[in-house]
Amino acid sequence: MQKNKCVFLDRDGVLNRERGDYTYKLEEFEVLPRVTEALALLKENGYLLIVVTNQAGVAKGFYRRTDVLACHQKLQESSDSIIDAIFYAPGHPSSSESLSRKPDSLMLERAIARYNIDPEASWMVGDSLRDLQAAAKVGVAAVLVGEQHPAQTHPWQVQDLWEAAQLILQNAKKPA
Repeated sequence: MQKNKCVFLDRDGVLNRERGDYTYKLEEFEVLPRVTEALALLKENGYLLIVVTNQAGVAKGFYRRTDVLACHQKLQESSDSIIDAIFYAPGHPSSSESLSRKPDSLMLERAIARYNIDPEASWMVGDSLRDLQAAAKVGVAAVLVGEQHPAQTHPWQVQDLWEAAQLILQNAKKPA
């Protein structure tokens, strides 16, 4: 059976505006510019699109799972429902143990198994070093986005998801 290629996506700071605190109120959940176009471009080029996001505010009691799911529904609606799956880790190290929470890789491992994903043909787009660490644990190439890290923090570092999509398509491994 043919394996799938995938772009794993962190949520806050990659798909929606990073607010500096927890993003869970629907009225504050703002999809970033060019995200919809970037997702469509990746999908047109045969990539599965899977969101993997830490949502520790659930464990901390700041918001509920239903708040997370409402934000994910808004994300799907804004992107014509082309995201194939959304995995989230509601735990936090201070209140619960979780191998799902990045920098651990269980969310990615579950997606790889469920969707028959080839890690060598896949990518992770994240805005934090823990996103890149989770990708490295499963052999997935990673792109760092945003302006919060100094230049040359990571070999593949760009401004936003649109630029990450361009980089991924330029560096995609061609089938043998």
